[in-house]
Amino acid sequence: MILDLIQATALLLALSLLQGLCIRFFELKPRLAEIASGLIFGSVCIVGMMIPINLAPGVIVDGRSVVLSMAGLFGGPLTGVIAGVVAGAYRLSLGGDGMVVGITAIALGVGLGLAYRFVWTRAWITRTPLSLFAFGALVHSLSIVIIGLVPGQSIEKVFASLGLPYLLIMGVATAVLGFLLQDLEDRQRNERTLRERKARLRAIAGAVPDILFVLDENGRYQEVMTHDEGLLYREAGKLLGRRLHDVLPEPVSTRLVGAIREAIQSGNPVTVEYALETPKGQRIFEGRIQAIEGDGQPRTVVFIAQDVTHRATLEQERRIAAIAFESQQGMMVTDADTRILRVNKAFTEVTGYRAEEVIGQPSSILASGRHGPGFYRDMWVQLAAKDLWEGEIWNRRRNGEVYPERLSISAVRDDSGRITHYVGSFTDITLRKANEEEIHALAFYDQLTGLPNRRLLTDRLHHALAHSNRDGSRGALMFIDLDDFKDINDLLGHQAGDTLLARAAGRLRLSVRETDTVARFGGDEFVVLLEQLPSDELAAAATAERLAEALLATLGAPYLIGDQHKVCTASIGIAMFCDHEQTVDELMQSADLSMYESKRQGKNRIRFFDPVMQRTVSERIQLENDLREALSQGQFELHYQAQCDADGRIDGVEALARWHHPARGLVSPGLFIPIAERCGLMPALGRELLAMACTQLGHWRNDPRFAALRLSVNLSASQLYAPDFVTETRDLLARTGCPPDHLVLELTESMLVDDMEAAVQTMATLRDLGIRFSIDDFGTGYSSLAYLQRLPLDELKIDRSFVQDLPDNASSLAIVRSIVALARSLGLRLIAEGVEEPHQVHALQKEGCSSFQGYRFHRPMAVADFEDRVRRDATPCRV
Repeated sequence: MILDLIQATALLLALSLLQGLCIRFFELKPRLAEIASGLIFGSVCIVGMMIPINLAPGVIVDGRSVVLSMAGLFGGPLTGVIAGVVAGAYRLSLGGDGMVVGITAIALGVGLGLAYRFVWTRAWITRTPLSLFAFGALVHSLSIVIIGLVPGQSIEKVFASLGLPYLLIMGVATAVLGFLLQDLEDRQRNERTLRERKARLRAIAGAVPDILFVLDENGRYQEVMTHDEGLLYREAGKLLGRRLHDVLPEPVSTRLVGAIREAIQSGNPVTVEYALETPKGQRIFEGRIQAIEGDGQPRTVVFIAQDVTHRATLEQERRIAAIAFESQQGMMVTDADTRILRVNKAFTEVTGYRAEEVIGQPSSILASGRHGPGFYRDMWVQLAAKDLWEGEIWNRRRNGEVYPERLSISAVRDDSGRITHYVGSFTDITLRKANEEEIHALAFYDQLTGLPNRRLLTDRLHHALAHSNRDGSRGALMFIDLDDFKDINDLLGHQAGDTLLARAAGRLRLSVRETDTVARFGGDEFVVLLEQLPSDELAAAATAERLAEALLATLGAPYLIGDQHKVCTASIGIAMFCDHEQTVDELMQSADLSMYESKRQGKNRIRFFDPVMQRTVSERIQLENDLREALSQGQFELHYQAQCDADGRIDGVEALARWHHPARGLVSPGLFIPIAERCGLMPALGRELLAMACTQLGHWRNDPRFAALRLSVNLSASQLYAPDFVTETRDLLARTGCPPDHLVLELTESMLVDDMEAAVQTMATLRDLGIRFSIDDFGTGYSSLAYLQRLPLDELKIDRSFVQDLPDNASSLAIVRSIVALARSLGLRLIAEGVEEPHQVHALQKEGCSSFQGYRFHRPMAVADFEDRVRRDATPCRV
């Protein structure tokens, strides 16, 4: 029997451990936990009743009282009642003579357990193992008494059968089961307390705007708490178990690991500041590290990182402000009554006042007296409205010198909006003012003559037209160009030319009224603007004409340049204006055109603008627009005029530009070339014509009838002096397959004197490629053996003006004879242009010229007609 009791008790104790699993499973649902515990305790009672100790038929002895009393004691009323109902129902189903007694014992166990719980909760009794043992002995003593009430049994008999072993075993079982349940309850309470503390700690950590790390001495993350993961270098979940060196960049990680080990070794808190690039941008942190006491290895620390970016920024701004206050800009701080409280070193350097001399003084100590009350009134109105005033002001230094400064005043207000201080910062702009005046002079005045330049003239002309439009007054614009100035400039040098221009400007300035404007328009061109002329049209024109005649006289007087007297006359064009008849541009063009008309009529004269000129101007402007369109639409082509000997055998050809205007038809080069030069289209036009010529030579190289042909192309100054002309030409030759030794570039003498050194360098480079050079219209410009010897030339072309008068004009014949001799001495090929009559051919042959170009032999023709002509002659072109 004793062994049966031990077996049943052990089984009951093992099954009762299910209670711990139940409580853990339903930890967050206490009501369900009580119900489930009741079912477990009841089920354990059923199992106990399945392996009973049978004292007599229907009399069953088992450990149910242990389980049920513990269910009431540890589970509470709901658990105890459910366990009792389950056990009672099963016992009722077993029946037998002891059924009533068994159910009574069940009720007794539950009731005694609840009673024990009641007195325990009021601290009248404890739940120590001894108390539990005594409680178990009491419960089962009463059980023996109840069992003794079963018919056929007696208390003495039951006690004799069970006796002391029953009480001891059941008492021990009660104590052990109670101890286990109490341990389970204590553990769960401790875990719950631990969870609550941890939750409380996390809540505290979440409420504090700092980041909390727990790390070991090697910098390995063990715990991370933060209210804002945007401040972490990595997400919190990706940090645990990793080391600082694996996560943070250098040198931050090394600094932090060093600080951790210092905190562990010293036992004292360690503070470290560092910066990191976080998802929220660059942040600055202050870390406080404290070692955690413990015997475990490795040692750990608590690392609290505080985001001090704002504080660091404020501190940095404070330092910057302190440095700024001592910057090179003068600064002063005043109170609300503008009494000076503080000044910096730059203030003393600019004003000459030491700090002790001005502190306590009103800021008006610096006033210059140049500004009236209205100036300061406007200043204070703006300060009151915007808390800021900026502008230029004249102040006075300690030595009395008045100087300009750029001043900025800011008002400082307290929380209530009341102004407490003013902060003024200023810069001495004396030098800047001087620079501005110099810049103004550079922008609006000609540096050589001191006269207004084109920009200032245009501005004054706008004002003059506006004034004329308002009051109907009359005015005049004179365009003046010095005649043959280029020859003087080229012969005597640029310095002499500058001297002449300066003296001419002085003569003009002295010849006009103070109300009139004399400007240098550019080069050797001057403009005089006359205002407030007589209201009568004829009288106004007469006044302008008298002044123009006086200007011709004064400009035409000899100039002493060095030790030479030189005469340089002028041509003047006059455009009258009144009301709003013309715009500024139209007026300038009218005067300009009038001046060119005076030159055309023989120079040193005056020409007024008339409607015919207006039409010419309009046509020229229209041509400029058409010319731009022609370039974009490819309306240009080349015609070819052969160069040949006296028998008509072709040995060269010149490419001549032709423009097929859609409305005008064929436009003469003499008309569109000057326009292209004036409006800046010559570089583009020259590039296009040269490309067409090189393409044609590339085609001819494969045809024996044209392969030996030299092709001459006129070159403009804008092309020759372009910085990329050599590179563009080299690329063009490669692209078109043009043989460079068959390409002749024609230059004029006037192009070469502009910049001889640059011309020689460019021509020499192109000559190395095989390209040949020719001087066109030779003898009409500034001819010099000096430059002819330096230039890599291949041929000279006698200008048509010398050929036309042959042989009757002795001067022309002498010039031709000299050119032929010069070409022969230099080994240059010689071509005569404009040959139209047989007697011209004979005269040229007699002087030694054997190559001709002109209508006497060939007219310019389209490429197809030229090629047909060569094929029809059936004679290959000779070299």
